[in-house]
Amino acid sequence: MKSIFKSAMMVPVLAMGLGLAACDSAQENAAEDQADMVRENSEAAADTMEDRADMMGGASEDAMEAKADAVRDAGEAKADAMEDKADKM
Repeated sequence: MKSIFKSAMMVPVLAMGLGLAACDSAQENAAEDQADMVRENSEAAADTMEDRADMMGGASEDAMEAKADAVRDAGEAKADAMEDKADKM
């Protein structure tokens, strides 16, 4: 169910990204691609941590989910900073 919602949310974002991509330089596009990879990798790592947390249960599950949220937030912040830097190119 999670993946359906994630996929549904990604469609408009990707469409906007493709529209904006036409205006960007190759260097800016490469930097934004790297930012997207950072975002995707941190999201995948957080998802894996949450899956493991589901198997643990109890207080360990809560702690692992908090760590997963921190990984996701840190990856998002780093990717946003990378994209901001690329936009200034």
